[in-house]
Amino acid sequence: MMSEGFAAFALRARENGITDPALVSAFEKAGRDHFVDPAYRDAIWQPRSLPIKCGETLESPDQQIRILARLDLKPGLNVLEIGTGSGFTAAVIGAQAEKLISVERYRTLATAAAGQMKRLGFTHVSIRHGSAFDVLETGEGPFDRMIVWSSFSELPRNISNMMASGGIAVLAIGEPEQQQTVARLEKVGSRFERTDFATARMQPLAEEKALFL
Repeated sequence: MMSEGFAAFALRARENGITDPALVSAFEKAGRDHFVDPAYRDAIWQPRSLPIKCGETLESPDQQIRILARLDLKPGLNVLEIGTGSGFTAAVIGAQAEKLISVERYRTLATAAAGQMKRLGFTHVSIRHGSAFDVLETGEGPFDRMIVWSSFSELPRNISNMMASGGIAVLAIGEPEQQQTVARLEKVGSRFERTDFATARMQPLAEEKALFL
């Protein structure tokens, strides 16, 4: 049975124009309560961020679904996620994509997220402890979709090399500690068509994995 909290979240999503039933269903089936401390489980569907380990946060479900909706997820896609965090969005993406590589700089978070993927039976989802730049070296792209849960002061030039033709990337652009613009970038030839659709405040992308935690 759908919980009251999830029903309220789904209604807010619909009011914001998000009507993809597969995406909404993926949010419910991922089991958001498994990704937070038990003390916060009553608040999992509220429009607020929640603390997780390593001093990081789990974005509000409203922000997450608004961003993921812009990826236009569907079967058959090869997806890269930078910033696994709790692993919840990896679970949502994994419910729809053919393959997902999710990179997390904190080993503690990466290990916990990998355990959640095992719980869900998502053998096609690979949680990596490392940095975004490690993926460039493996040559596992190009990717059809990319989501970055960090910010850039300006549009990164090397992103084009990671994306397939027609691919879509969603990321935040702006200075740290200031309101940033969340942009959808669709690769057309060698350039990107950019659509700004939201604002956020995300931490700048860390170029190296954490040595501790």
